[in-house]
Amino acid sequence: MTQQKVVTFGEVIMRLSPPGFDKMKQSRSMEFFFGGTEMNVAGSLAQFGLQVQHVSNVSNDFVGDAAISCMQGYGIDVTHINKVNHPLGLYFMEAGSGLRASQITYNRLHGSFANISPDLVDWEKVLDGCSLLHWTGISPAISEGAYQTLKQGLTLALKKGITITADPAYRSNLWQYGRSGHEVLAELIGLSTVFIGGVNEVNEILGTAFTHDKDGFITAAKRLQETYPAIIKVYDKVRTGLSATHQKIFAQSWTENTYSKTEEIEITQVVDRIGTGDAYAAGLIYGLISGMNDPEAIAFANAACALKHTIAGDVNLATVQEIAEVANGNHSGRLKR
Repeated sequence: MTQQKVVTFGEVIMRLSPPGFDKMKQSRSMEFFFGGTEMNVAGSLAQFGLQVQHVSNVSNDFVGDAAISCMQGYGIDVTHINKVNHPLGLYFMEAGSGLRASQITYNRLHGSFANISPDLVDWEKVLDGCSLLHWTGISPAISEGAYQTLKQGLTLALKKGITITADPAYRSNLWQYGRSGHEVLAELIGLSTVFIGGVNEVNEILGTAFTHDKDGFITAAKRLQETYPAIIKVYDKVRTGLSATHQKIFAQSWTENTYSKTEEIEITQVVDRIGTGDAYAAGLIYGLISGMNDPEAIAFANAACALKHTIAGDVNLATVQEIAEVANGNHSGRLKR
């Protein structure tokens, strides 16, 4: 496969959790991981062997240094990571088990990434040689600066004919700086070419009420493409949560007036749900770049998502070979010698 450069834009954030499935009040120690929705995608793609460059801010201290070292360890190009005099964003998580749900609380709205601005990113240099730019709805929700910086990058990327994958995750509690999340996401999706989301995301953005069955997804995808003509492909991951540690997932797509769907994969012993959607996005991007057709790409993405449930931390460390085996129906988990 010809080497192609992927660019991701978004926050680098630290996750702090008590060990195992403890609640905070039970523990006097914390485990930490570096992640962030778009950085998770970058880390997974780098593990697949792609050239990946992440654009972000980190704190100008030893915590920021550790975050950069972590990204370098995954194989991410950190040339366009800025160090600024603001603390790295944090979030705290209690991992759920069985019928007890996981809980997350954030401390990110005044952190280093919230203080990014267009003057800190030279998008001409960043996008030089880039074939795909990935963003999510988390980033423009953080601050005006993050929104304006992303908008500038998307505008230039679209002008250059670069594929732009959009995962328009809407988190209502993040939009606290005066912008309407729905309006911003609608604007930025109009600057994108591939939509990673389903009926929930379309309904949020368009204010519609499409149903969650096959016909509802197809109708929603068509309406999205009518509203935003630049969107040429729509990909979705559907989850059924039976408990915090028992999940089922399948993937579906609408491209070139054709509907595709994968088999459902059941995960009966979830180790870590964080980053599973990012693993799906990374698997999908890898499929698109490596020349897979749509059924193959969503099968690979769904398998990547499933395997991430079995890996602790924010980033999917599964290899292309491991994912391909699951995508091809090997769910046995048998010991390999």
